Order: sequence, then C-alpha cells, then structure tokens
Amino acid sequence: MKQILKILLAISVTTTVATASELVYDFKNPSFSGQGYSNHTLALEQLRFQRDKEIKDEIKAEEARKKREEEQETINKFINNVESRIYAQLSKQLVDNMFTDDGATSGTASIEGASIYWVKDTTAETISITVTETDGTTTDITVPLSGFGF
Repeated sequence: MKQILKILLAISVTTTVATASELVYDFKNPSFSGQGYSNHTLALEQLRFQRDKEIKDEIKAEEARKKREEEQETINKFINNVESRIYAQLSKQLVDNMFTDDGATSGTASIEGASIYWVKDTTAETISITVTETDGTTTDITVPLSGFGF
C-alpha cells in the first residue's frame, strides 16, 4: 500500500492542471480588422497628398529652371538690351517735346496698346500726362515746368 501511495503522490506532484481558452487571432492591419481604420485611411490619404504635392513642386521648379536658363541665353539678353534702349530713346524724345519752349503744347503716343497723352499748360506752368492702359485704367501725372533749380 505504501507503494501505491508513493505512486499516487508522485503522479499528483508531476501533473499540473491544464487550462484552456479560446484561441483568438487579430489582424494587425486596420484594413482587415477594422480597429483604427479611420486613422489608417487618413494616414494613407495624407501620404498620397504629400507625394502629389512634391511632384507638382518638382514640376514647377523644373519649369522655373528652364525659364531662367532661357532668359540667360545670349540672344535673349541682347533682345532685352535693345528693347530697353529703344524705350529709353522714345521716352527721351517724348520728354524733349514736352519741355521745349518753341515746341507743341500737346501730344500723343501709343506704346503696346497703351496711349500717352500730354498737355503743356503755360499759365499754370505744368505738364499734365495721362496714360491710358489697354484695360481702361488711367494714370495722371502732373509735372511742374519751373522750380527744379538745375
């Protein structure tokens, strides 16, 4: 009997109680589990938006670089220089006509669709200049004939 007790005691010491529970598997990806899906979708949309913005910015930067390169070409520099000198010459002739004593008292000029009209008022000793642009806006300038002290 002692033998049986020893065997039962040995069996009870070596055995453990086994407990079992239901196995549950959760997906980690919110697209499958539904947990945190709105945050997941929002993050994906934000990444797509950022990438689209980067692409647009790169395209814009490339266009600006090409435009700068084109402006720096020798022929374009030459054309800008000639154009600048022509406008300077035209403005010099217009001013010379305005300030001569024996010249006309009024005049008109048209440049790229804009019209420039000037009138010399000898009694008020002023020259009034009106610039009318192609969209109809006007700019009025009044210049005194005396008092500069040159």
